[in-house]
Amino acid sequence: MALNPLQTDEELAQHFGVSVPTIRLDRMHLGIPEMRLRSESLARKSVNQVRAMSRQEMVGELLDLDIGHSGRSVLDTDSSMAFARTGVLRGHYIFAQADSLAIAVVDGDVVLTGLVNAKFKQPVMAGEQITAHAEVVRRSGPRWVVLVVSRVRQEPVFRAKFVVFAVDASTWTKGGSAF
Repeated sequence: MALNPLQTDEELAQHFGVSVPTIRLDRMHLGIPEMRLRSESLARKSVNQVRAMSRQEMVGELLDLDIGHSGRSVLDTDSSMAFARTGVLRGHYIFAQADSLAIAVVDGDVVLTGLVNAKFKQPVMAGEQITAHAEVVRRSGPRWVVLVVSRVRQEPVFRAKFVVFAVDASTWTKGGSAF
């Protein structure tokens, strides 16, 4: 569980081959709060560090953040995000979560997405939870390359390499070239 604080009691029970009540009793005995409380606690700690956007602008809930290095977020999906006929999630929600996370890990007051190489690997169904992990691959001046992999139940569903630019807010002018 240390690697994924968002594992549900059901997932843990399946992993360890025990019943859900057994997991709940063990979790209570060890003083580990339920998943919802764990994720809220992690998000509160992490989101205060983000410089480039506010919590309301983030798509998904930020779980952890090491600015300049990596971050994780989770997005709980529902039927309003999906195509009515198929129940398949619309791609812009998956992309927006990844883009938000890529921007959040970059150290800058104004961070803009410049280029993205993205691949949708599997469809996501409404009701599934998407966990995204971002890692800074390299940095050259204001140019950052951030790799984001999004997963549903440990299976990759989306992968993108973002080229983002951290722009000094004092020198950036609207309408002017930042790159």
